[in-house]
Amino acid sequence: MRGLVAVLLAIITGVFCSVVTYLPEIGAVNTAPNQHVTPTYIARSVEDTGSPNIVTGVIIDYRGFDTMWETSVMFLAGLTTVLLLTSNNVGRRPEKEDDEEGDVIK
Repeated sequence: MRGLVAVLLAIITGVFCSVVTYLPEIGAVNTAPNQHVTPTYIARSVEDTGSPNIVTGVIIDYRGFDTMWETSVMFLAGLTTVLLLTSNNVGRRPEKEDDEEGDVIK
């Protein structure tokens, strides 16, 4: 079963890696984001957001809800990881128990 899962994961990874060749080059002028969204952000960010920094204006004002939920998801994932790692008793020394007279049992 593990071998089958490994082969399937290898095939899926290979498909994803081969599809990357069809993506446009980074910074290409003719891509959809560079033709529609980017010029609008550059032209109107100062008047829409009041921030002279375009990156801050886009992240906080235009994409505020997305950023808030992404941050919440990352926080919950980190909290869950910490809770799972601290609740596991594997590899820990057993706690010493007291008997009825109050003496420590080893």
